[in-house]
Amino acid sequence: MGRTAYKADFAERLRALKDRSGRSYHALGKRCGVSSSTLHRYCTGGGVPAEFLLVDRFGRACGASGEELAELRRLWMFALVRPEPEPAVVTPVRRSFGWRTPVGVAVVALLTYGLVTASRPVTPAVRQTGASSVPMWTDKPIGVGREFVGVTKNSTSREMPAFGVGAVRLWNSGTRWEKLEPERGRFEWFRLDRLVEPAREAGVPVLFTLGGTPAWASPDGPETVFGDGSRTSPPDDLDDWDRFVGELARVYRGRIDAYELWDAANHQRVYSGSVETMVAMTERAARVIKAADPAAEVVCPGMAELWEPQALRWQERFAELGGYQHCDVLGVKLHQRWSADPPERMLELATEIDRTLYRAGVPEMPRWNMGQGFATGVEERLDPELAADHAVRFYLVSLYAEYTRVYFYNWGSDRIPIVLQPSGGIPTRAARHVDELGSWLRGARNTSAATGPSSACPTTCGSAASRRTAPSSRSCGPTARPSRSRRPRVWRRSRSSTGNAGRSCQADRSRSRAALWCCG
Repeated sequence: MGRTAYKADFAERLRALKDRSGRSYHALGKRCGVSSSTLHRYCTGGGVPAEFLLVDRFGRACGASGEELAELRRLWMFALVRPEPEPAVVTPVRRSFGWRTPVGVAVVALLTYGLVTASRPVTPAVRQTGASSVPMWTDKPIGVGREFVGVTKNSTSREMPAFGVGAVRLWNSGTRWEKLEPERGRFEWFRLDRLVEPAREAGVPVLFTLGGTPAWASPDGPETVFGDGSRTSPPDDLDDWDRFVGELARVYRGRIDAYELWDAANHQRVYSGSVETMVAMTERAARVIKAADPAAEVVCPGMAELWEPQALRWQERFAELGGYQHCDVLGVKLHQRWSADPPERMLELATEIDRTLYRAGVPEMPRWNMGQGFATGVEERLDPELAADHAVRFYLVSLYAEYTRVYFYNWGSDRIPIVLQPSGGIPTRAARHVDELGSWLRGARNTSAATGPSSACPTTCGSAASRRTAPSSRSCGPTARPSRSRRPRVWRRSRSSTGNAGRSCQADRSRSRAALWCCG
């Protein structure tokens, strides 16, 4: 098929998406930042955008699926690139690196390999003459902070993780509201002190998760599954909520850095009240926290089990009622269905979450991944090698999905599929790999992306001093080509993922997915 035919197919796909969306050229142009006449020209075959970013925005505005966006990228590449009469040999060229650490390349390769192979695009033969003939797109660099690698502390012990973590979340740690205020107006902070003080000494920010209404505040409410007498229902009098949250923020001003206003608020086993009441509790809690500690971050009630349609509907209703307007951060439990599943499957859920927020008109805001779901309590433990592989990829997939902090669930327990470190025990292989990942990510920046054959890894690694071994790596091959295909974004500005340049790749093949790492 010639370039003209690809150009016609590309325009036809654009028109089909536009017609399906029911939006006018004017409305879509406003969303994409171009004129209606420009969009009309592309949709009728009068031209091809020079950058895929515009195509990506158009597709997202029309509600395109991940598969449809991948196909659009393939057609766009063929329609844009001038074909050569004979296949040319790819000549390696030296390029600048988009990430400042090797894990930067690993993130892109890990995710885009799965996305691209799923849609099976074919890269056209392009003659390399010192620079890629496929246009590149670039976004503002995004730094990866130390606090990105976090864990949920599932223990009442003062002990801190014996491997490198940058943030801790307190939940299932004996610090539910029921324990901290056993009687109205009588507060007992010693349990929370025992957990907060070691974290502060280690220089690790603390996220405190609220939940577990005391029996005295809701005597007729259903009991939680935690066995401590706490209730899933909201307090009968929301003034009790205001008083507790306000006192908590006052006592721990400057010591607790952020407050998650409920755990799994969209699930009956943790919260059985109405969406409307949770929105009211969110607004009230945010107000009293900011009054007591203006520097503290307010994380909206966490959303869990979002693979289930009813859970997504609950989140959407919360958003429609303005719940997210009162928070600094959006928190969800983003994970694959089962721990043994390839972590890359999280991207399917990430896209559904994005679509839900987009429909509800939620503005752009930071997102934190609160970890795995309820299934972790009933799943079998993974073998050490697979557990280490999945633990690292869990963080990397979250980073690719643009979550700025991840709280792996959990630290302290040995009755979960991926054990990091039991309380009183030593770090597992998975924990050691997470520790190494954290050291690699410090100072990393996500800067840009590229397409084309020269994005392959044709040369060897750099000097021995700069070479590192990727976790769970098994083989190395110069022919791997992690072509760039970004995950579809439907509610916030797309972030970029760097193209790979002149580095050898190591393939880590799990049960059903190959993860590509590039060293340097």
